[in-house]
Amino acid sequence: MNLYCRLIWLMLTLRFRAALPLMGESRVTMRVWPNDLDFNFHMNNGRYLTLLDLGRLDLMLRTKLWGLVRRKRWMPVVASVNARFRRALNPFQTFTMVTRTLGWDEKFIYLEQRFLDTQERLMFHAIVKAAFVGPGGTVPTDEIMAAMDEPMVSPVLPDAVQAWATAERALADSVATG
Repeated sequence: MNLYCRLIWLMLTLRFRAALPLMGESRVTMRVWPNDLDFNFHMNNGRYLTLLDLGRLDLMLRTKLWGLVRRKRWMPVVASVNARFRRALNPFQTFTMVTRTLGWDEKFIYLEQRFLDTQERLMFHAIVKAAFVGPGGTVPTDEIMAAMDEPMVSPVLPDAVQAWATAERALADSVATG
């Protein structure tokens, strides 16, 4: 239920947040509620991943991407997440979720998502590999960029993200052949 309340709040407050370019940075402020907690009385590790969806949704809603996704009947999907928990988020603590696009390859879009406390200290960090799936399968990123009327070339992905993407492909290949 908590996620639905946050989703409704995100939608209701959308008009008060500025439009963003694709490479813009979404910032959504939240608070840790009692139903976010685990038995250690800090935010449950699964809740972080659930909240990441709201950050990605905010970024899509505030760029031209959301309208395009709806028109084309594409579905955003997460292919993989690399997450790192840095510091615990405690009951009633306020934090800001920051979401930004790092770049893309021929098939996937790579996003960085961070949770920061009120002093801007890093609490949680994730790199998300996402794609859009349409009636014909995975939509190539070239098609997405062309449809956005923002002819863009991807920025060079950070070395760590490139290494992670390479490792992901190798793991997928080994699982497929194994």
